[in-house]
Amino acid sequence: MHALSPRIPLQHALAAYAQAHCDEAVVVALFRGFLADHPQCFERTLAHGHFTGSAWLVSADGRRVLLTHHRKLGRWLQLGGHADGDPDLARVALREAQEESGLAGLALDGEAIFDLDRHRIPARGDEPEHWHYDVRYVVRAGGGERFAVSAESLALAWRPVIEVAADAEADASLRRMAAKWSRRALSSEQ
Repeated sequence: MHALSPRIPLQHALAAYAQAHCDEAVVVALFRGFLADHPQCFERTLAHGHFTGSAWLVSADGRRVLLTHHRKLGRWLQLGGHADGDPDLARVALREAQEESGLAGLALDGEAIFDLDRHRIPARGDEPEHWHYDVRYVVRAGGGERFAVSAESLALAWRPVIEVAADAEADASLRRMAAKWSRRALSSEQ
């Protein structure tokens, strides 16, 4: 008997995301194709691209998001990182959020994928240009919000989600996630 492929849970999660986000069919197809075509897709050694896990890390009340001024990319982004062989990208997102923020008491806010983003990472040193297939999950802070800046960040900052959504200078994927989060918050209030 063969062991189940470690890719099956992500296949199911992408199918659920596709049903919930019909307007994102093109990006979902890219992620599904990459997952199907590359058995080593969770390894950063797959030079032309690999899966990563990121956290839309919101405050306990859901009104603010913790962003990192990424040391290598020089931009404000969500927390996250490489899977390094772990096919459970929700677990990767939670681990990266904990490591990069120093916050205790973080928890996944459900297991569903929150956002997908395929983006090019520029060549640096011996590392060639490649794609990140970034799978993003909502992570919620517990009580405390005092963070510790890790070596991967120049700075961390809590920002009101409403400001991120309206910030024309912010990364397009951050604005998209802020808009998604705001719609989600509005629908839960009704």
